[in-house]
Amino acid sequence: MDARFTDEQEEIRRTLRDLLDKRCGPQELRAAVDTPAGHDRALWTALAGHLGLPGLALPETCGGVGGTVTEMALACEETGRALAPTPLLATAVLAAPLLLALGTGAQRAGLLPRIASGGLTAALAVPGPALAAALALTGHDRRGQWAGGGRAGGVQARRAEGGWQVYGQVDQVLDGHSAELLVVAAHTGGFARSRVLLFLVRGDAAGLTRVRQTALDATRPQGRIQLRDVPAELLGGEAADALSALARLGGTAAACLAAEAVGAAGRVLERTVEYVGQREQFGRPVGSFQAVKHRLADAYVQVQAARSAAYYAAWAAAAPAPAPGAETAGSLALAQALEALRRAAAEGIQLHGGIGFTWEHEVHLYFKRAAGDELLFGPVHRLRAHAADAAHVFEEAGT
Repeated sequence: MDARFTDEQEEIRRTLRDLLDKRCGPQELRAAVDTPAGHDRALWTALAGHLGLPGLALPETCGGVGGTVTEMALACEETGRALAPTPLLATAVLAAPLLLALGTGAQRAGLLPRIASGGLTAALAVPGPALAAALALTGHDRRGQWAGGGRAGGVQARRAEGGWQVYGQVDQVLDGHSAELLVVAAHTGGFARSRVLLFLVRGDAAGLTRVRQTALDATRPQGRIQLRDVPAELLGGEAADALSALARLGGTAAACLAAEAVGAAGRVLERTVEYVGQREQFGRPVGSFQAVKHRLADAYVQVQAARSAAYYAAWAAAAPAPAPGAETAGSLALAQALEALRRAAAEGIQLHGGIGFTWEHEVHLYFKRAAGDELLFGPVHRLRAHAADAAHVFEEAGT
């Protein structure tokens, strides 16, 4: 493995950081999360037009840049550093890979170039608080019971005149209130022959009701969607293996999420180190006290270890041949990154003193990002437990 980044990858990082430093400061961030959409549309347009960010990991035949998971993870590290209010995660990391993997030729040709150009946003709607289970990060359900199942619960799909209709409710959809296209996981086939398929639902479809939810992490907006016999289009064909596609997506999504968390952890640690170097107590900077140095040094080591794990997970997901530990690299990297972010943010709040507890200071946003992501994609102990099960760590020899 060559751990060095290419010149092009370093240029992605530098260009994106420069743009976000200019257009995504604390004031711009707060203004964006207070909008109905919860993100800055002008910033999203700039990221798409100047950098091609939504199509960074899409092939050139689909209007994308032709990059890999590694480039997308580097981009997510920078957006995480700034807590950038954009639909990048929902659109480019979760929805677009499913369209690429399962979509028909017509679906890919009609949707992916629009996503790559920034003209179309999308979201993945998974019933219940089960996104981590659907992505096989905290378990591997080969029957898709996380989607509800049976004759009631979750989202149900049935054939209708001229196509399909979906019925049900999903309470936690990242950018679900504003996305122009929804990729909805739904049960079909009735109770006896129930299976999970993915369906495309337009944001303006008849029978669709959407509302933004109050979330712990305001920089990661979520919506509740209600579907009442909403016209839908089957993604791919009935033979498409939606569960396997979601499980494969889990590894790449975890690598990007881990990189995003590492970017946020690194930034809040930088801010804390800068602050304790300026704040004085007893006539000397707070950062000169040995106890403070030790706490920050421990947090720094944890962040750097998480960064290495995130980079390896991204490399393993992008490798043409299965890399050692690739099956568990994403889950383990995400667990380590979430812990590092939580630790760095907690130290930031403590070492900023009184100002660290105020609403006006942005350090609490980083702590909420750590807690919110663990609720959505964890918890950490389940991420690690699933990785241990997948690696057969606790199985006895010969069993």
